[in-house]
Amino acid sequence: MVDSRAFAQQRKNSVRLQGFTLIELLVVLVIMAILLSIAVPGYQTYVDRTRRADAQAALVLLSGAMERFYTENNSYLGAANGGGNTGAPGIFNTTVPLDGGTANYNLTINAATATTFTLRATPVGVQDGDGLLEYTNAGVRRWDKNDDGDTGDAGEDNWSR
Repeated sequence: MVDSRAFAQQRKNSVRLQGFTLIELLVVLVIMAILLSIAVPGYQTYVDRTRRADAQAALVLLSGAMERFYTENNSYLGAANGGGNTGAPGIFNTTVPLDGGTANYNLTINAATATTFTLRATPVGVQDGDGLLEYTNAGVRRWDKNDDGDTGDAGEDNWSR
């Protein structure tokens, strides 16, 4: 015959071996917190770079739209909203991302003559403070890396970090 006390003691011991102690759980949580504190800033930098790359691509696409406008009108003048020369483009999206969603950059025609133009992507929202991006009809790329409002400082004559 089976001794019920021995069986109850054996069952009690087996249940005890299946769980985790509070200390073990706290150690795991501390390790996870440390890993997250390292990973999240790196991930945020990657996300910022990706948004910036989207704006750079949008400027190149807007440049293509400006070239099509020039082909049809023999001038870059009048490509902005309402037929204006500067401001939000009337021939292309005005915000990045191009497929909608929360705007990270506003696109504008910063300067235009009959034969030249300068396009600008100004960071907004979560991207604010990243520095504006510019693209000209000659393919010149500028990035205001120090976010002081102009692209004339040393090292700001390209889109690389």
